[in-house]
Amino acid sequence: MRTLATNPSVEAPPRPTLKTWLMAVRPKTLTAGAVPVLVATALAYGNGVGRLLPALAALLGAVLIQIGTNFINDFYDFKKGADTEERLGPKRVTQSGLIAPGTVLLGGLACFALATLVGLYLVAVGGWPIVFIGVASLVCGYAYTGGPFPLAYLGLGDLFVLIFFGIIAVTGTYYVQAGFVAPAAWWASVPVGAIGTCLIVVNNQRDARTDVKAGKRTMAVRFGQGFGRAEYVLLLVASYVTPFVLFARGYASAWVFLPLLSLPLVVPPLKLMLKAEGAALNPALGGTAKLQMVFGLLFAVGLYLR
Repeated sequence: MRTLATNPSVEAPPRPTLKTWLMAVRPKTLTAGAVPVLVATALAYGNGVGRLLPALAALLGAVLIQIGTNFINDFYDFKKGADTEERLGPKRVTQSGLIAPGTVLLGGLACFALATLVGLYLVAVGGWPIVFIGVASLVCGYAYTGGPFPLAYLGLGDLFVLIFFGIIAVTGTYYVQAGFVAPAAWWASVPVGAIGTCLIVVNNQRDARTDVKAGKRTMAVRFGQGFGRAEYVLLLVASYVTPFVLFARGYASAWVFLPLLSLPLVVPPLKLMLKAEGAALNPALGGTAKLQMVFGLLFAVGLYLR
């Protein structure tokens, strides 16, 4: 485990700037928080039960939790030794000494506090179920890399994203607008969570070698590169099968097949995932994030149009 004493550059970091804070935010990852809200809101409006203010509050809360989780992840991955000079992915502000560790952690907690304030409005709209969702989201966001049982270090990061940035985010957003969860919302959460999880799969695949040294037992570390590749493919298959299920069950019109237009975007990251390792997977991470946004936008439009 690394300590601040072994890294003088972190003991006296430069004054944080807007650029370094934006680096800590990790803007490309924010699709994981925004897409579920977009898809659920489009479905709600398509079903005639959409409400603007709860939708905007859900979006703000989701993005704040995403940013807070990123900050806390930045802090704890450095503290636990997962982020070192050997890091293969984008630069992290704590590991690189751009922002003091305590400041990054405080920023994460501040984001969680702001998300709680937004959540109070959502509780007023949606009642006690939102209390459970909100508390669970905050606790698990912190526990993703922090606390005595960090989910990512136990190999549960994939499941966390699938549940909280897929199932709970979509159904919860629908619920605060409609007061109930339509069956279509459960199905709509599948591709949202699946492609979001693909981002974690790429990240873990790339960092498998350094994660082993830090004791970070991700799925890629536990079961190997072959498992990670198979997981990525299965998650994509589940994503593109879901529109057919929604149409077959009468929950959506033929417009729900719009996400199929995003299939060409699957090819570049998939090729890399099947062949590349280490830093060569960085473009696959960006490609998967782009796929998530484009698929999500097309899926939202398809669910809205009846």
